[in-house]
Amino acid sequence: MKKYLLLLCMGMSFSNMHAQETTPEDVIRLATDNLTGTARFRGMSGAFGAVGGDLSAISVNPAGSIFFNNNYATITGSVYNAKNRSRYFGTSTNDTDSTLDINQIGAVFIFKDGADSKNDWKKIAVGLNYENANNFNNSVFSAGVNPYNSIGNYFLNIAQGIPTNVLTDYSYYDLNFYEQQAYLGYDTYIFEPTVDAANNTSYYTNIPNGGNYYQENQILTTGYNGKLTGNFSASYKDILFLGGNLNFHFVNIERLSSVYESNENPVYDTGSTISEILFENRLWTTGSGFSFNLGAIVKPIESLRIGLAYESPTWLRLTDELQQGVSTQSLNNQDGNEFPFSYHDPITYLPYTIQTPGKWTGSMAYIFGKRGLLSVDVSTKDYSNTRIKPKNDYAGINQFMSNALDNAMEIRVGGEFKIKQVSLRAGYCFEESPYKVDEAFGDLTGYTGGIGYNFGESRLDLAYSYDHRNSNQALISSGMTDPARISRYNNNVTLSYSINF
Repeated sequence: MKKYLLLLCMGMSFSNMHAQETTPEDVIRLATDNLTGTARFRGMSGAFGAVGGDLSAISVNPAGSIFFNNNYATITGSVYNAKNRSRYFGTSTNDTDSTLDINQIGAVFIFKDGADSKNDWKKIAVGLNYENANNFNNSVFSAGVNPYNSIGNYFLNIAQGIPTNVLTDYSYYDLNFYEQQAYLGYDTYIFEPTVDAANNTSYYTNIPNGGNYYQENQILTTGYNGKLTGNFSASYKDILFLGGNLNFHFVNIERLSSVYESNENPVYDTGSTISEILFENRLWTTGSGFSFNLGAIVKPIESLRIGLAYESPTWLRLTDELQQGVSTQSLNNQDGNEFPFSYHDPITYLPYTIQTPGKWTGSMAYIFGKRGLLSVDVSTKDYSNTRIKPKNDYAGINQFMSNALDNAMEIRVGGEFKIKQVSLRAGYCFEESPYKVDEAFGDLTGYTGGIGYNFGESRLDLAYSYDHRNSNQALISSGMTDPARISRYNNNVTLSYSINF
């Protein structure tokens, strides 16, 4: 039977503890970029580094705001649809998630000197823009029969080396993260001490051996990484354009996961008693941070623009709040109504800092007068520079990211063709995996299209974007390393309204 999230005991007790177990995927989801922003920007796959004249373009190259002719404002709404196909030990499942969001709003103000001014810096732009840099809404369901590993191995492996008296003589809230995981397994009889002694440090499982464990994993994620940008740009002799951004980031993510296992194998070891396990986690991650951008665009001839931009690392200070619960069904419990369970109130862990890698972007755009344009952006980001602090608490994961992550290239190509008041757009994007071996988190390929209509003082733009990426997803991070293979397909529709004022 399918088990969904049943988070119980939603108490309000909190305590501060050292950081929980963080995975590279938790960090990478904050370090990678999603195609977001205005409909015009998305319709050309974000290839706007040398084009400018769009409020989302300043996130690529801040000098682009100088290409607005008048004060300008845009508001954008999007429909996000994510479809996930999962394959786990030969069993395929599908899950979808759809949301509607106001994902961008901003304005830019233009200041010009008179035509007779002798000042070489005749035009400046000041902008303020908010957009969701990442939308994390997603739903993934995986199911299949694992012939090798039980979920109970997670608790058993973590417990090895922890004295039994630590799991029996102390409050759950006095334990570190790994001791808490072991406590949940001990409290629900998933494992037992090898020796009945307070200083015992070895344990054996109560899960039947023999394999063929039916397992389900449901993960529901909601939240965003919002970015508020303050922008400034200026033009020198209408040839050189310079700009800079100060960005303030806001993170709010909620992740609910439920892992269920049943075992009806008739061959049991002596002492094996557990036939079903339900392990639930609810994780809230909140915080804020900052970054900056610097950019330049050169216009050697009227129809050609060449841009170069640097995006600094993003420094995020985050706090995790975790609620967990485990329930088990004994083989000896015939009525099925009394599950041993261990649920606990949320725990707030001590804050930690993530530093994402910086990014360089080179751009080129050719403008066909008033008929349209072609643009290409090429970016590079070295994910091996990603770091988590305090260093002593995260030495292992920092070392892993230094060795396993790599410099990744990103290519975006876009075009726009105008027919009187109508603009037709299309784009293509390709992002390399952050990993040296991309099995865990694959390359991304995407296609976009769009249309816009200019009413004179205002305009309306519509865009459709599609992208696809494969990744691995472990049901539990330790003790069972058999991942589900996830193919994610995003289909998004974006509508923007803009006005000169």
